[in-house]
Amino acid sequence: MSLAAHAVPSIARRAGSRWLLLGSLALNLFFVGVALAMAIRAPAPSSRWNPNVFVRIERLAATLPASDAKMLQGMIAANHAAIESAQNEYRAARDEIRATLRQNPFKVEDMRAAMAKTRAAHQSFDVVIQGVFAEAAAKMSPAGRLALADWRANRNTNGNRH
Repeated sequence: MSLAAHAVPSIARRAGSRWLLLGSLALNLFFVGVALAMAIRAPAPSSRWNPNVFVRIERLAATLPASDAKMLQGMIAANHAAIESAQNEYRAARDEIRATLRQNPFKVEDMRAAMAKTRAAHQSFDVVIQGVFAEAAAKMSPAGRLALADWRANRNTNGNRH
C-alpha cells in the first residue's frame, strides 16, 4: 500500500475527532449556559398559600399603613380565641369528609352529613372572621381600607405576584 493510502484515513480520523471534540465542547457549553440561566432566573422561593388564617392576616397587615396594621393586629389578638376555635372546627369538619371518603363500604348518607357539618362550620368561621374585619374596617383610614380592598393573598408586599 502506498503512503498516500495510509495518510487519507488518518487525516479523516483526525478531522472527525476534531468535529467530535468541538461538538462535545459546544454541547457542554450549552448545558452550562442553561444551568446558569436557570440559576439566575430561578423564581424566588415563594411563600405558598397558608391555610392558617393568622398567617394570612399577618401578610395582609404587612400591606396596610402602620397604624391600620397595628389596629387590625390588636383586634385579631382580642378575638384570637374565637377565630382559632372557629378555624379548628372547620378543619375538623373537613377531616370528617376525608374520613368518610375512606370508609369501606362508602355510605353516601355519612358523606352528606359530613358535608353539611362542613358547610355549617365554614359559615361559622366566616361569620367570626368577617365580623372582626368589619369592625376593623370601620376604624381604618381610607388608605387602609383601600389597601384592604386591593389585597390579594398571592401578592407580596410590593404588589408583585409570587
